Amino acid sequence: MRPETTGASAGPDSPTLVVPAARRRGRWRLGATGAALALALVPLAACGSDTTGAAGASGAGGAATDTRGCLTSFDPDTDYFPVKSTIEVATNVTITYHDSYQVVTVKEPYPDGKPESYVLVRCGAPTPELTGDLARAPRIEVPVTSLYSGSTTHLPQLADLGRLDALTGVADDSFVVNADVRQRVADGAVEVYAPGQQVNAEKIVVAQPDLLLTDGTELPAYRTVRDAGIPVVADADWLEASPLGRAEWLKVIAAFTGTEAKAADLFDRIQSDYAALAAKATATGVTPVKVLPGSMYEGTWYMPSGRSYVGQLLVDAGADYPWAEVVGTGTGLGTGSLELNFEAVFARAGDAPVWLADGEWSAVADAVAQDSRYGELAAVRSGQVWTNTLVMGPGGGSDYWERGVGRPDLVLADVIAILHPELAPGHAFAFYKKLPA
Repeated sequence: MRPETTGASAGPDSPTLVVPAARRRGRWRLGATGAALALALVPLAACGSDTTGAAGASGAGGAATDTRGCLTSFDPDTDYFPVKSTIEVATNVTITYHDSYQVVTVKEPYPDGKPESYVLVRCGAPTPELTGDLARAPRIEVPVTSLYSGSTTHLPQLADLGRLDALTGVADDSFVVNADVRQRVADGAVEVYAPGQQVNAEKIVVAQPDLLLTDGTELPAYRTVRDAGIPVVADADWLEASPLGRAEWLKVIAAFTGTEAKAADLFDRIQSDYAALAAKATATGVTPVKVLPGSMYEGTWYMPSGRSYVGQLLVDAGADYPWAEVVGTGTGLGTGSLELNFEAVFARAGDAPVWLADGEWSAVADAVAQDSRYGELAAVRSGQVWTNTLVMGPGGGSDYWERGVGRPDLVLADVIAILHPELAPGHAFAFYKKLPA
């Protein structure tokens, strides 16, 4: 399992470390990459019916609306958000409702950043008169029709919510796996505004999107975007310390796209499936299997700490994780990763029968060719080396990175099938594959 990033422009997720762009296969983050988990086995059905939805909405609380879902008349005593999101697991974001507007607050928009709030006004309603910090908060009419995305993890969430139509900009299309998004880029419906991870602020300003949704990092170019009156919203899901906490940021995307009911249904299904899988894998009588995650980069093995979301997922999968009780260091909401040398890793987990590697290898021999010390691992000798590169996009991106944040239930199912195949007979893997010996 690939670790997270940290550094000057990136902060700790659980776990955290610096990963250069060359290793960010399938997911661009402009300053950080997340240890993304999961790819959908089957597409999530569009479920639920939002009164605050986009084109064709019948109106909140029976209010008259246009085809976008904007109010054509206004009553100050009407609640225009009858479908409300409830944040249950995520700890880095809150959503509150106030009749004709809602307030999304990101507690830590980027590592060590101060809380940021955004006022989401139902389009067609008058601008609310607010005081204090909210008087200076960005105002965004919702549902939005033009969204620029700073992370590939937003793309499957927009697709699951049925709002890819609102996507008009992506940072760098080279790692995008979603075929519909790639086609929209090819057709000119979606702009690429940060090729090579260099933000072209002028291109954003000219396009005037409703908002720029970042990846939870802060860049100097964003000041220019803000000064031009374009809201810059921090999607700091990667600072969550639990798998379901990260997945619940689907509800933040829903707040901007008017798809709260769909988001609630989707997250409820993910949460329920995750809980059922974890209960099966950790039931009495199931023997935990020792597992070794990750791999080395430039001589350092970045190991997820026990209180990271990767560490939690491994334990939920019925793993005997040697670092389950070890707390990492770092800033941010999550606890950081452990920076270990090969000898330290080998001493504690060299005998692990399963290695969940993150190398982009075609065979075990490729790993050993990269570093001969890998050949000393028990999992290499037994041929139990797995990587998350089952589904790759034409540009080299991996769906593991693109869909992962939103579908921890699916990565959990994969890991359980690897560690406890007897619990998952006939399992069809979503993104993990076993490397040939």
